[in-house]
Amino acid sequence: MKIFAVPLFTLFLCVEGLGFFRYILCMAKPVPLGTRGTFEEKVEHQHTLNHHNKALPPIYSTPNMIGLMEQAAFVAMAPFCDPGEISVGTAINIEHRAATGLGARVKAEAVLESQNGRFYVFRVTAHNGEKEIGRGTVTRTFVKAAIGS
Repeated sequence: MKIFAVPLFTLFLCVEGLGFFRYILCMAKPVPLGTRGTFEEKVEHQHTLNHHNKALPPIYSTPNMIGLMEQAAFVAMAPFCDPGEISVGTAINIEHRAATGLGARVKAEAVLESQNGRFYVFRVTAHNGEKEIGRGTVTRTFVKAAIGS
């Protein structure tokens, strides 16, 4: 992936074989503190460490948990998107604190705790129905997405 410097509020990403994606960064907008989003999934083999490395156990992977937390924050911001806008992640700080096996349901929750300019910081947690398995923060911002060649 290559990042190109371009005029203010525009970011170009080049992903090999996919062409150019242009994101126009959006100005800050009011999103109420305490705004919440949730997302959940059932742990299947493709969500486990073993899926990526047969020497590892079939437990829920940290990247999948982080993805679930990002989805929860995405859901929280979705009602505040203007037409043609999406939210994208800009930073994560996550601790994976407990293992979860196949078949468990994992639910992530994101709660907006602060805003710094056009960046929105969510307190995120993941729970497997028995205990908290992860926590941390996810930061997101709004962008207008346009795909070109």
